[in-house]
Amino acid sequence: MKNAGQEFERELEIFRAEAEGSSQFFYGYLAVHAAAARNKRIYALLNRTPLFWNTCLGALQAAHLVALGRVFDQGSNHNVDALIRLAQKNADIFSKTELGRRKQGHNASPPAWLGGYLAAAYEPTPADFRRLRAEVKKWRRIYEDKYRDLRHKVFAHRALSQETESAALWQKTNIRELEKLHAFLISLHECLQELYFNGRKPVLRRRRYSLRRMMRLRPQQGGSGAVADAITRQAHQFLLSASRAAESKPNARPAGRSRPRGS
Repeated sequence: MKNAGQEFERELEIFRAEAEGSSQFFYGYLAVHAAAARNKRIYALLNRTPLFWNTCLGALQAAHLVALGRVFDQGSNHNVDALIRLAQKNADIFSKTELGRRKQGHNASPPAWLGGYLAAAYEPTPADFRRLRAEVKKWRRIYEDKYRDLRHKVFAHRALSQETESAALWQKTNIRELEKLHAFLISLHECLQELYFNGRKPVLRRRRYSLRRMMRLRPQQGGSGAVADAITRQAHQFLLSASRAAESKPNARPAGRSRPRGS
């Protein structure tokens, strides 16, 4: 039982790192484009050193899709389906008895509040795991239909020789869909974590996913702790500050303009 719990904790942490990493790269890429589109000073700043910024944006694109592939590809050692199967196979790690042991920790005796806490704790049913697996399957199918070939044939391996073939893959992509996909992954991690560590029913809660909405928030409003909020806010704040500084100290004219892959 102890080994199964430790394995689940390890896989859950790997999933968190991959899901948050993919989200961070994706929203970082979007935030730079959005900031330049809405602010002429930022647009001018990026065009002072276009090669550098296109390199950064291309790297963010590649890192995002590679990380997303590790989450969904069935051949990946630590994909999301394997995580759900591990949880379902070892459902006893979510029992009130095991939860009590985790909450008691190294204390010699259980704290006074633990009995009442466990009485209200939730133990998952097979239906809970079937529901989560159905949601994973839905999003994995979207990844496989629209993004897997882009990851494998354009970024991970240069398998396409014609620009028109790459363009056809980019035509399948949808920014809003990807925003929702990343929100799902973060919500899935949250619900599994809450189930395991706090005995709460695994509910996929709605999360903020719209980049436009994130960029409208004031700094003090972005305290949800989500990596998408943080990278969007920080990228915009940095570019705004840098553009103001650059405007106050003008230098050489822009060195030319080019757009990153797939933009």
